[in-house]
Amino acid sequence: MSFKNRGGGGGVEGNSKSFISQKWTLFLCIASFCAGMFFTARMWTVPETKGGITRTTNVEAERLNLVSEGCNTKFLQQKDVKFVSKDVIGEDSKTHHALQTLDKTISNLEMELAVAKSAQESILSGAPISEDIYKGDSPKKRKYFMVVGINTAFSSRKRRDSVRATWMPQGEKRKKLEEEKGIIMRFVIGHGATLGGILDRAIEAEDRKNGDFLRLDHVEGYLELSAKTKTYFATAVKLWDAEYYVKVDDDVHVNIGTLAETLARHRKKPRVYIGCMKSGPVLAQKGVRYHEPEYWKFGETGNKYFRHATGQIYAISKDLASYISVNQHVLHKYANEDVSLGAWFIGLDVQHIDDRRLCCGTPPDCEWKAQAGNVCVASFDWTCSGICRSVDRLKEVHRRCGEGEKALWKAAI
Repeated sequence: MSFKNRGGGGGVEGNSKSFISQKWTLFLCIASFCAGMFFTARMWTVPETKGGITRTTNVEAERLNLVSEGCNTKFLQQKDVKFVSKDVIGEDSKTHHALQTLDKTISNLEMELAVAKSAQESILSGAPISEDIYKGDSPKKRKYFMVVGINTAFSSRKRRDSVRATWMPQGEKRKKLEEEKGIIMRFVIGHGATLGGILDRAIEAEDRKNGDFLRLDHVEGYLELSAKTKTYFATAVKLWDAEYYVKVDDDVHVNIGTLAETLARHRKKPRVYIGCMKSGPVLAQKGVRYHEPEYWKFGETGNKYFRHATGQIYAISKDLASYISVNQHVLHKYANEDVSLGAWFIGLDVQHIDDRRLCCGTPPDCEWKAQAGNVCVASFDWTCSGICRSVDRLKEVHRRCGEGEKALWKAAI
């Protein structure tokens, strides 16, 4: 009532204010109701926890993940790639290691297969299986100083007997040489064109008597000397773990003790090739001795070969013998065996050691040098590419130029 009794003319203004307040009041009520519904809906989407495990809808989970990562989808892609990359790298490393192990296993199996194949072929050919094959297949091979392979042929029985009677120890002495000095000595020969033929049976009988042969998987023949040399080194390095491998012809006189001491001076050098180095002419004319069918590879007519050791006797270190063994299937063979060996090393970092004591002449040359205190390692006649009439003369050469039996056992190696 007091409101109506206020000053005159105020009634219309008061009604207007009352009318506006009611409209705003209604508007605010509606707005409040909508706001309440909005916040109520938001509250219902808050994750519920049950048993300590948070539960949300898939859509809400995606929204929360986007918010937590700053809504950066590029970041999410990079993160996924990072995890995938780590997994791929880890798997790749495992695969690489597995492949390396497999390669090593295959390599070992190939070596064992080669030994087994050699033994099988010996059985099929009727040849006795050398105990050296089993020694070479053992996981822990004994260390030797040198292996001396004496190149021989089916027709050289008398030459072999003369060598046995002079500079090659026999029986228990040869076994003692292997045990005490680590020096292996064997006559090296392959098989005949007909396996198990009369030639092979003769060698088998001789080997049963003396036990001093190394049989090769090789068909004998004069024009196959390069192939025989390659097979010899490949076979010897598998059978015996030695520092040096020597090849010598059966018509050459050798002082084994002096040879051992000579090689021992170079034992700390890698990739050693020791012999009497020469550089003879390349013979293009057919029909002459030492004719080279591939003469054109060495340049113009009249050119000389590269430096290489003469074929009567030479020695190589283990790493070079291993190189021949590993690469024997791709090493080219020239007509002359000594040229072939030199060619295999020409592109390698090899130390060529020219020692003229490996190519002394027969008496009086080697005798004078021995009297002067310079004992020769090997003696032969250049005119015969060995000792002329070696069967008849080898004993004389040994008597006049030999180092003496005590020198062998006293050799410092």
